[in-house]
Order: sequence, then C-alpha cells, then structure tokens
Amino acid sequence: MGRHKPSSAQGNSHNGPCERIASVCPTAGGKLSLDMVVACLLVIAVGYLLGSIPVGYLLVRLFLKQDVRSIGSGNIGATNVLRSGNKGLGAATFLLDVVKGSSAVYIGGLLGIMLAPDAHVRNMQALAALAAVLGHVFTVWLHFKGGKGVATGFGVFLVAAPSSALCAIGVFALVLLLTRYVSLASILGAASFPVFAWFLVQGDRPPFFFAAELIVPLIIIAKHHQNIRRLLDGTESRFGAASQKQGPA
Repeated sequence: MGRHKPSSAQGNSHNGPCERIASVCPTAGGKLSLDMVVACLLVIAVGYLLGSIPVGYLLVRLFLKQDVRSIGSGNIGATNVLRSGNKGLGAATFLLDVVKGSSAVYIGGLLGIMLAPDAHVRNMQALAALAAVLGHVFTVWLHFKGGKGVATGFGVFLVAAPSSALCAIGVFALVLLLTRYVSLASILGAASFPVFAWFLVQGDRPPFFFAAELIVPLIIIAKHHQNIRRLLDGTESRFGAASQKQGPA
C-alpha cells in the first residue's frame, strides 16, 4: 500500500542530458563502447582511403603519361582532366569519383552496423561520407592536395540521400547549361543540396547525419574560393572556352 513509484520524468532525469549529448555524435543509437569506437575508426579509415584514390591523376598518368597537375588549373578533377584533350578520361574521372564516394558510404554504413549493431546506420553513412570527401580533397597520396569534392560529394549522397543528390546534380546541369561556368554550377549545386535534403530525406535524421548534409557542401564551396574570386572579377573561364588557363574542377 502506498508504495512510491518514480515518475517517468524522475526516472529519465539523469539520462536525459546524456542522451541529448550522445544524439549529436556518430555513436547515437548505441552506448559508447569499445566496439563502437573501433567501428567509427574503421568507418573513417575506409571512407578516407576510398575517397583519397586520386582517380584523375592515375588515369592521366596511365593513359597519357602526363601529370594532370601540370595541366590547366593543376586540379585532379574531371574538368581539368578534360583539358588534357581526352574527353573519355574526363568522363571516366567523373564517374569513378562518383563510384568511390558511393562505395565509401555503402561499405562504411554496412561495416559500421556490423561492428556496432546499436549504431544508427545513417550516422555511420554520414561518418563515411565526411571521411570520403575529406580524403578526396586532402589525399594522402598527393601530399594532401586533391580535388574539390564535387563528384565525390555527389557520390556519397547518391547513397545517403539519393533524391536530394539527383536534384542537386540537376541544378548543377541547369546552371552549367545556362552559364557554361562549371565552378558556378558546382557551387550552386552544392548549396542547393541541404535545401533539397531538408524536404526530401525521409525517416530518421539524426543530428550528425543532418550536420554532414551541411558540412560536405560547405567543404565543396570553400574549395571553390579562388573560383568565386574570379567569378566576381569576371575572369573565370567558361566550360569549352578555347583558352582556359584556370578552372574550377
């Protein structure tokens, strides 16, 4: 008779702040155990190593016996590979950069939940996505000087948020068609992605996953800072121009 039963509010009072803090990290959905830490580290490693593969550099070196960094803007992305005069290599660079980004997120998500079943798969995908894009931009194989992350960024979200990624690449294609500025198309495509993701991504959206949807586009835009300056100065080269001394990709 008259036994005291703690209310649900009282019962959760000690766990509430911890749960709120945990919800913003990749381990949300599970306790911060050794398995979880190992899973996160392996996801980061796999994502970074896949993203760091310098596709454009390797293709130009293999088929043209040239260093793509000595051509045009010196970038290893698809647009600068096109400046080598080989459209096939340019297309292959774009497609393979997309594939490596998609593979990083797909494998990273699977690996994460296999090693830490309590982890939220979207958090693991977000962790792999960030690692892959950073790997592309700061590739260990080329002294941490890589590309700008456009194709790889599209690839990571083609798995993590496919509808939003397709809409963003649609913006890229439209801006490129209208202006022939690859850099402007890349910037606006990246900037549009979080907007599309806000409306189109369904299901659970843990805070870390949401943060990755913002951080990856910001990285891509930040890597275009020189292009932004040239766009403002009116000196940016258009795609397909006869003379392209500098470029966006």
